Amino acid sequence: MDQEDIRNYSDQAAQVLLNKQGTASSVAGGWMMIATILIEAWDLYAIAFVLVFIKETYNPSVLQFALIGAVVQAGALIGALGGGYIADRFGRKKVFIATMVLFIVLALAQSFVQDVWQLIAIRFLLGLPLGSDIANGYAYIMESMSKGVREQMGSRWQFMFGVGEVASLIVITLLYMTGMSHELLWRLSLGLGAVPAIVLLIGRINLPETPLSLIHRGKFVEAKRVSMELFNEPLAMLPNQDVQIEHPKVGDFLKVIWADPIKRKASIFGWISNACQGAEFTAWGFYIPVILVLAGIGVSSGGSLVGTNLVTALIFCIATISGYVAPLMLPKIGHRGVAMWGFGMAFCALIVGGYAIGHDMKLLIVVAAIVLMWGHYWDASNGMTINAIAAPARFKATASGFAYMFVKGAAFFGAFVFPLISAKLGASGATYFVALISLTGFLAAKFILPEMYNYVETEGGPAVKSAAVAAE
Repeated sequence: MDQEDIRNYSDQAAQVLLNKQGTASSVAGGWMMIATILIEAWDLYAIAFVLVFIKETYNPSVLQFALIGAVVQAGALIGALGGGYIADRFGRKKVFIATMVLFIVLALAQSFVQDVWQLIAIRFLLGLPLGSDIANGYAYIMESMSKGVREQMGSRWQFMFGVGEVASLIVITLLYMTGMSHELLWRLSLGLGAVPAIVLLIGRINLPETPLSLIHRGKFVEAKRVSMELFNEPLAMLPNQDVQIEHPKVGDFLKVIWADPIKRKASIFGWISNACQGAEFTAWGFYIPVILVLAGIGVSSGGSLVGTNLVTALIFCIATISGYVAPLMLPKIGHRGVAMWGFGMAFCALIVGGYAIGHDMKLLIVVAAIVLMWGHYWDASNGMTINAIAAPARFKATASGFAYMFVKGAAFFGAFVFPLISAKLGASGATYFVALISLTGFLAAKFILPEMYNYVETEGGPAVKSAAVAAE
């Protein structure tokens, strides 16, 4: 067989799988992948809750303080792009096992740093497996689950974020209430991120590779076996032998995306949405504990932060409910509706929050934070899903990694720049600035995003496209 025949066979098989109903095994695999978000949330928000204690230990400069919170995002940006390419080239399973091992080692290493620059360096390295695993995990979800179900699973990432946020906050608050030293508290809190990673590593060991990843690497024999396990589909159109397939170039990914108007518009929106939600949250939501402390919300006369942590826990519990509801709304209002409502609520909440901070209206600050997080958990739910759905099967991990770069690039910008802008404009002025970011996301959803709910990507010649239409 020549390369054109091989590619035609693999594209036909991809269309069959993308339109098949998954099995219980495919659902379990999807949960194992989306659970990565819980681990990232633990690390990301544990550092947010203990920043004040790290500041006590090392007395970092403004630059160092900003880097402690933001540098993991820079590492994740690099890890997302590189990890996506590696996963497309060498398979999903190798990557998701390796990333968990790296995360466990680096999470523990945070507990033993001797100075602030060591902490910054390890947190940068920690971002590499985090970003890589997200890119790989979204490809796995889109390749191993059935239409509609995979979209809802992909959109649950904010729900998992909420679970991780609340879990880390509860654990840190309990540790704080024991009266242990603040230095031991932040070291233990960061190191405990290895515990859920170990559990997830054990749960992933027996997961299969995805059939689409195997197909696009020419491993047809194993693809047939795994396809039966995940989809009860024998893939009779594939030859009963492995073949050599030319590896696509990374540059081909953007050419394919740009050539199709639906793929192009959906991808552009996904990139904008990811950037907006990444900056929106890490510029304001990430610093909610710090904002509450500075506003004196929940801080006792003795300086205890238990009350502040309880208020923060309330905010994130409500946000977690929002993250659970958002995927359920997809069949009713679609991806455009979820994005527009989410960014719209976040914009309004940030305007109100900026006003409340400027006028020291404590109750209104809390209300604005709740509305912001409800809206954010909607607008952030589907950017990655849309990019992964729109991408051809042979580029799904690359596309997911490329899309996640926008989340992490903007998150680094938000976490790093917000303290600097706050120093110049005050927390109120910086909050108004962030509101413009949310407004940008709303406008992108309204004027750029085509409705993508139940969309099945089609690549290939007329025969493949006809087969896709017949399958639908």
